[in-house]
Amino acid sequence: MEFFVDNLAPIMFFNLIVFLLLGFPVAFALAANGILYGLVAIDLGLMQPALFQALPQRVFGIVSNDTLLAVPFFTLMGLILERSGMAEDLLETVGQLFGPVRGGLAIAVVIVGAMLAATTGVVSASVISMGLISLPIMLRYGYDARLATGVIAASGTLSQIIPPSLVLIILADQLGRSIGDMYRGAMVPGLLLALSYIAYVIIMALLKPSSAPGLPPEARMYVKPDGSRGLRSLLVLVLVATGVSYAVTQYYFAEHTNVAIDEKVVISLVAWGLTALVIALINRVLRLGLLSEIAERVTFVMIPPLFLIFLVLGTIFIGLATPTEGGAMGAVGALVMAVSRGRFSWKLLKQAMDTTTKLSCFVVFILVGSTVFSLSFRGVNGDIWIEHLMTGLPGGEMGFLIVVSILTFFLAFFLDFFELAFIVVPLLGPVADKMGIDLIWFGVLLAVNMQTSFMHPPFGFALFYLRSVAPKDDYRDKVTGKMLPKVTSGQIYWGSVPFICIQLIMVAAVLLFPGMVTHYKDDAPQVDPSTVDFGSGNVYGTDSYGGGDAGAAPDPAAAFR
Repeated sequence: MEFFVDNLAPIMFFNLIVFLLLGFPVAFALAANGILYGLVAIDLGLMQPALFQALPQRVFGIVSNDTLLAVPFFTLMGLILERSGMAEDLLETVGQLFGPVRGGLAIAVVIVGAMLAATTGVVSASVISMGLISLPIMLRYGYDARLATGVIAASGTLSQIIPPSLVLIILADQLGRSIGDMYRGAMVPGLLLALSYIAYVIIMALLKPSSAPGLPPEARMYVKPDGSRGLRSLLVLVLVATGVSYAVTQYYFAEHTNVAIDEKVVISLVAWGLTALVIALINRVLRLGLLSEIAERVTFVMIPPLFLIFLVLGTIFIGLATPTEGGAMGAVGALVMAVSRGRFSWKLLKQAMDTTTKLSCFVVFILVGSTVFSLSFRGVNGDIWIEHLMTGLPGGEMGFLIVVSILTFFLAFFLDFFELAFIVVPLLGPVADKMGIDLIWFGVLLAVNMQTSFMHPPFGFALFYLRSVAPKDDYRDKVTGKMLPKVTSGQIYWGSVPFICIQLIMVAAVLLFPGMVTHYKDDAPQVDPSTVDFGSGNVYGTDSYGGGDAGAAPDPAAAFR
């Protein structure tokens, strides 16, 4: 009994892991463990019954949290775009653009995966869409099954690191940090990860050409009568749009000085997209014939979703909208795009809203369960146990981060990112904060690491999603009439291994080069020492940078932190 009392916190934690491994629903396993061990702790005199009285207030705080409204908004936005045929249009257009190049179809999958990640934010939607559309085409024209399945599964998981990722919203909420800062911090690692996938495909196409052939001439669409593809007019369109948008933005920046770098990037991209779209519209309406078919196709298919991405994320980055407001704009923008494409229907809206409601309830239930668990866990000094366990590691801050990365990687074999975010992050976040680790950097490091949870054999959800749509038996291709072999589970699993290695390399890169993430601080307002009133500890004209309340006890150093 003495051993049980002294080690109630670790026993409680490992009991939770056992329940999860046995297959109990996460939300109920968390809540049941919290209540059970809370009652045991009260009976043993380790916790006061009054602590449970705070539980209703905590639950009410969850359901009234405005920040979490971003989850249903971004989910609804993504589902409407995905079900309105955007994924099919993007994959066909980008596939035709890059397809004739060796490895071009795989590169197209990565590019579309990144675009879907920035619009849908849902792994299942991205993987299933690309698996249904791209996998048959890649297999038809001789792609190695392992490379094809690996690149589809990996590209689908980009939605966990590229904003507006749902996991970044959850991590920001759990770590008590700004979602906008979390989005800014994750942008560079997310884009670098997508570029790393493209680099791997190019290397494979060079080293083993038979694994990633180009599209044969008979499979190429949008070919002009003279046999050319019309890419010259697309290049001219890009150059003209770049020149016009550059002139406009330079005039704007000359009139508006001290514009942050994030705002400059967003304004430049929006101006470029609008310019290209206007040129293409004028060409189509006036029937000028200046643009080739593929140039028009690329403009009308790729610019609207890119514009929506810039609108939503851009307004968040430059501070015009909160993530919740940005999500609401994105949902409305997705509806407008679906209507403009003639693909809106009440059935589509009902399906999207049903799925959004289920996912949102799933998130809230897990969050309520984790709140019950963390209340009892802290009541039995579990946070102190975790702190002593982690701060006693050799290597200080770097040793802590390495151990956390290894722990997260191995837990990802058994738990998905929601479970990791709600169980592991609340325990490790306070320890990282006490050690002086930037929590945005810590959150992005965890997000890149947790992304591997979708790729781990044999429990990776992305692999399950792809297995559900990949051919299970030998089949006759509808276009070529040839018999093609089935895709085995072993090929899907082995195909994921190189991309898991790339993700782990990115974890190491984020760990060794924190500036990839902490660049979000570069545009933070700076404190002018002449505005500091050392008598009150306040900084006039700014927020309270010390993290305390206005009018708190004088602490000159806090004003500069």
